[in-house]
Amino acid sequence: MSEQNTEHTPTTTTNSGAPVSSDQHSMGVGADGPLALHDHYLVEKLAQFNRERVPERVVHAKGGGAFGTFTVTNDVSKYTRAAFLQPGKQTEMLARFSTVAGEQGSPDTWRDPRGFALKFYTEEGNYDLVGNNTPVFFIRDGIKFPDFIRSQKRLPHTNLRNHDMQWDFWTLSPESAHQVTWLMGDRGLPASWRMMNGYGSHTFQWINAEGERSWIKYHFISEQGHKTLTQEDSERIAGEDADFHTRDLYEAIERGDNPRWTLKVQIMPYEDAATYRFNPFDVTKVWPHGDYPLIEVGTMELNRNPENYFAQIEQASFAPSNFVPGIAASPDKMLLARIFSYADAQRYRVGTNYAQLPVNAPKNEVHSYSKDGAMRFDFQKAEVPVYAPNTQGGAHADPNATDETPGWESDGTLQRAAATLHPEDDDFGQAGTMVREVLDDAARERLVGNIAGHVAKVTRDDLRERVFAYWTNVDAELGARVRAAVQPSAPGSNEDPEKVAVEA
Repeated sequence: MSEQNTEHTPTTTTNSGAPVSSDQHSMGVGADGPLALHDHYLVEKLAQFNRERVPERVVHAKGGGAFGTFTVTNDVSKYTRAAFLQPGKQTEMLARFSTVAGEQGSPDTWRDPRGFALKFYTEEGNYDLVGNNTPVFFIRDGIKFPDFIRSQKRLPHTNLRNHDMQWDFWTLSPESAHQVTWLMGDRGLPASWRMMNGYGSHTFQWINAEGERSWIKYHFISEQGHKTLTQEDSERIAGEDADFHTRDLYEAIERGDNPRWTLKVQIMPYEDAATYRFNPFDVTKVWPHGDYPLIEVGTMELNRNPENYFAQIEQASFAPSNFVPGIAASPDKMLLARIFSYADAQRYRVGTNYAQLPVNAPKNEVHSYSKDGAMRFDFQKAEVPVYAPNTQGGAHADPNATDETPGWESDGTLQRAAATLHPEDDDFGQAGTMVREVLDDAARERLVGNIAGHVAKVTRDDLRERVFAYWTNVDAELGARVRAAVQPSAPGSNEDPEKVAVEA
C-alpha cells in the first residue's frame, strides 16, 4: 500500500491548536483493552462530529421503521441470562432502517449500506442493537469514523459528493476492502428493507446465570428472501420514487404482509478469542460459519406502522450503550467508541431528556438520579432524594445487576496502537475470499462494472492507480479487470495483474 505523502503536510491539531499524535488509533489499555475517557482528542472528534448538523441525524438521516415483536423460538439460556431471550419470551420492539450517507431527502435506492437499528422494550430496560445490512464495516477504530463519514458526504465549496474524496480515504484505509467489496457488489443495492438481512456487525458478549461468558455475533435472516436491485434499476427508481423503500415497508404492513426475520447467532467460547486465527473483535472481519455455525434464537416480526413519523421514528434514539443484564460489550474498538458517541448524539440531536419520550422510554420503572435539563417533563416526588448514596430511601446500585466487570483481560499498558495481530489478520484476505469463493461469475461481472462505473468518476490519475492497487490486493484478476474496464486502452491494462499489486 502506498504511503500518504507527508513531506509538506501540516501536523493535525486539536481545536485548541495542540498537536495530535495519531489520527488512526484511540488510546486504550493495551492493544486490546478498553478505551480511555481521557483520550480528549477521541472525545473531541466524536463530540464535534455529533454536532455538525441541525436537526437531522449526522449519519443515517434518511430512513423509516415500524413496531413489532420478537419471539424466542429456541433455548439459548445456557449462553445468556437476558430475560427477553429466555424460551418462549415475546418482547415489544421497534426497528428503523436507513441509508448511511444521504440526507433526509435523498433517494432510498442509492448504493449505500443500510442501517438496521432495533430497540427491544424488555422488562429489564431497553436493549438497543444498532447494526447494518452488512456483517462488517469500513474501519476498525472509532477515531477514524468522523473522517470516514465526511469522505462520503459533500465538499464544502461545491456541496457535491466527490468520488476522489471517497477513494482517497478508502485506499488509505486498507481495512475498508471487505466492506467496500460488499458495497460495490449486489448487496449494496437491496430491493427493499424487507428483503435484506441485518447484522449486529460487532462482536458482543453473552453472560449466563452462572457468570460464564461467550462471544457472539447477531444475524437477522430475512424470511422474505434476500433480493437486490441492479444499478440501472436503482437509478431509475431513485428518479421515479425517492421514497421507494419507505413506501414498500409501510404498504406491506398496511396490507397485512408483515415482514419477518429469523435471528441466528454465532457463538464463540470465551477462551477461543485469545488464540483465534484472526482478531475476532475486528469489525472488518466475519467469523466463518464452518468455525462457528449459526444457532437459531427467535423471530422478529414488524406488524404495526407508526402513527406519527416524527414522534415515533425521527425522534427514536438508539444507542449501543443500552445493554441489559446478560449482554455486554467486547473489546471491539468501533463498538467501544460508539457506546459513547451514539448516546451523546441523541443528547444533542433530540435533547438531554430524549429517553423520556414515549418511543424511547422503557416499559419498566425508571429510578434514575438524572435530573433537570431542557424539556424535562417527568420528575420524582419531592421526598425522593436527588443524590446517591443517601439514607432517605432512594434507589441504590446493585453490583450484581450488570455484567460490566470483569469484561475481558488486557495487557495493561496505556498506549495508542492497532489491535494485536493474530496469524491470519490482514485487510484484504476476507474481501478476496468473498470475490473468489462467495460470488459467482455473474456477480463478479457486476462487481467489476459497479466498481468501474464509480472509479471512472475519479479525476486524479495517481488516485486511480491507488484504486487499481487496492483492488489488485483484494484479488489480482479483479484488479486487472477493473483497470481494463476503466482504462481499456491504457498501457499496462493487459499486464500480469500480479505485477501491479502493491504491498499493503
